[in-house]
Amino acid sequence: MRPTTALRRTLLLTSTALVLGLAASFAAAKDKPKDHTSGPAAAYQPSMTTLGELNVEIPGRREGDPVMTQEEYNAANKMYFQRCAGCHGVLRKGATGKPLTVDLTRENGFEYLRDFINYGSPAGMPNWGTSGDLSDEQVDMMARYLLLDPAAPPEFGMAEMLESWKLIVAPADRPTKKMNDIDIDNLFSVTLRDSGQVALIDGATYEIHTIINTGYAVHISRISASGRYLFVIGRDALINMIDLWMETPATVAQVKIGAEARSIETSKFKGYEDKYAIAGAYWPPQYVIMDGDTLEPLKIKSTRGMIYDTQEYHPEPRVAAIVASHYKPEFIVNVKETGKILMVDYSDIKNLKVTEIEAERFLHDGGFDASKRYFLTAANARGKVAVIDTKTSALVSILETGGQTPHPGRGANLVHPTYGPVWATSHLGDDTIALIGTDPEGHPDSAWKVVQTLYGLGGGSLFVKSHPTSTNLYVDATLNPDAETSGSIAVFKIAEMTQEEPEYTVLPIVEWAGIAEGQPRVVQGEFNVAGDEIWFSVWNGKDLESAIVVVDDRTLTLKAVIKDPRLITPTGKFNVFNTRADVY
Repeated sequence: MRPTTALRRTLLLTSTALVLGLAASFAAAKDKPKDHTSGPAAAYQPSMTTLGELNVEIPGRREGDPVMTQEEYNAANKMYFQRCAGCHGVLRKGATGKPLTVDLTRENGFEYLRDFINYGSPAGMPNWGTSGDLSDEQVDMMARYLLLDPAAPPEFGMAEMLESWKLIVAPADRPTKKMNDIDIDNLFSVTLRDSGQVALIDGATYEIHTIINTGYAVHISRISASGRYLFVIGRDALINMIDLWMETPATVAQVKIGAEARSIETSKFKGYEDKYAIAGAYWPPQYVIMDGDTLEPLKIKSTRGMIYDTQEYHPEPRVAAIVASHYKPEFIVNVKETGKILMVDYSDIKNLKVTEIEAERFLHDGGFDASKRYFLTAANARGKVAVIDTKTSALVSILETGGQTPHPGRGANLVHPTYGPVWATSHLGDDTIALIGTDPEGHPDSAWKVVQTLYGLGGGSLFVKSHPTSTNLYVDATLNPDAETSGSIAVFKIAEMTQEEPEYTVLPIVEWAGIAEGQPRVVQGEFNVAGDEIWFSVWNGKDLESAIVVVDDRTLTLKAVIKDPRLITPTGKFNVFNTRADVY
């Protein structure tokens, strides 16, 4: 029998207290700082996965610099970009974490840095050494690295973009009609993270139509307004434009817009369908507007500038989520570190008009409410959600979610039996799911408030999902350290949300996949076009078996398991219709 929510939470708190008690006892012997913990939120950092592959010479040496070989510097530089730059910044000037510039690190000294890296801090710095993530030698190396000037990755401007741009099949040479029998609306674009590919999988037959080479670790797939073109962007900032009308869908254009990136979108407003694409980079901090037929880069805009509240200059504000307005010819662009949301008017890109909205720092991901008028986006390190009215291009509200580090993906829309339309986000740092009212006209007392908090499997959740035809809300716990938790999905019945603390059903996705090796994690549910089944990735090690598990939404039973040796580290999945129409 499944324990009650109250009992589960009691067991969770008891086990956590025991673990922390043991950790504290161990720490006391090593003079570990008091009150330090490293939960899922602390362990999850938005790593700069491709910048670390750049080999940069040690910056101009000065008298008193620590002894460090070029080989050590390259190894430390890679480690910094993979584990530290997401919080402390590419140039070490600070972001979510504190600055690590040499004027500060040298003042504190080698021993302080070594111990700080080893033990972490109560403010959220992970204990890289005592956790076993870094060896004593690596901790020593990183402390010496931080006493040297930071490596500055190269800029990436129009010349570099044009050099990387490949028009593989010109528009005039592409099909004038659909040349295959694929049901494109029910096609899934599935990221094969570590192989640098996407798989196009049929939503009805579960057949892999083709696998396409892309950039490394594709972050998202987006669809042109017409539904013909699929755009994917890798973390290495390489964009592939795929023509779904071809007999076998294939890349027809390609461009690289920087060294690190996460986001791409296409123009959707009437009269501008398929006209433009936009992509945002983590490094250099900029966004690029491209021709929607060819990916030719047309306009580059830097996001370097002043933080909205302190009015201090920030040298590397990263571009996070980008969405396209359904109400105006505008792209909505999140600028992470400066806390600004940019409403970029693409009706005249020669004379570009940008409305700059002051929101909150550390803007990350988000999505539309069910009406597609309001854009809700997480300022994750601040525990808040900002709401933008895309009809008026104005800030509506900034609200606290009540949880630690909201991470909604695109969020999930559902109709609550008491509060009407709501949008949901889960959290990286705890087991809460916040339901936010989104109907200011029909339910004004509930609008832009957390109307209910649900309790899921545990911290480490990346995505929530529902569908207009579904009666359920699905919540993953991908980054939770417990294997059973990260291998399962919590399902809440929407009708039962009238209860003070609704129960959830656990779906043992990894068990259903029948994968015994490794510690596979379940990530990112995605519905088919009909909304009657939901797909989950079972994400395992690169050299181990992975799978996709298909669940019947009506019965919450296993419907199919998709396995293929080519399904290497599947993560994000994007149904063509749902992605194009912003259905989630």
